Amino acid sequence: MIENADAVARYVAGVDLEGLQADPMRRDAIERCLERISEAASRLGELADELMPGQPWHQVRALGNRLRHEYDRIQTHRLWEIIHDDLPRLRTACDGALRRLRG
Repeated sequence: MIENADAVARYVAGVDLEGLQADPMRRDAIERCLERISEAASRLGELADELMPGQPWHQVRALGNRLRHEYDRIQTHRLWEIIHDDLPRLRTACDGALRRLRG
């Protein structure tokens, strides 16, 4: 999750919403990273909530399904909100969980 969140941050560095809308390759790369994050959350199952409570795990997992099955209805401005509002909090929670696990 951390690696993919960091990749997304690199992909949007210096780009605004309009720039993302105009760059389908960048958007595809971001969507793929978000799918991987969703898949990792699914694989963690209930452990995700134990390690990182307070995260919207249901929505994280649901996003992967939407990206895979409703890809033609994904709105770029919603991805932008996820990238800037939700992903940093998730990334911070993952980093904290990893530090606790490493002791």
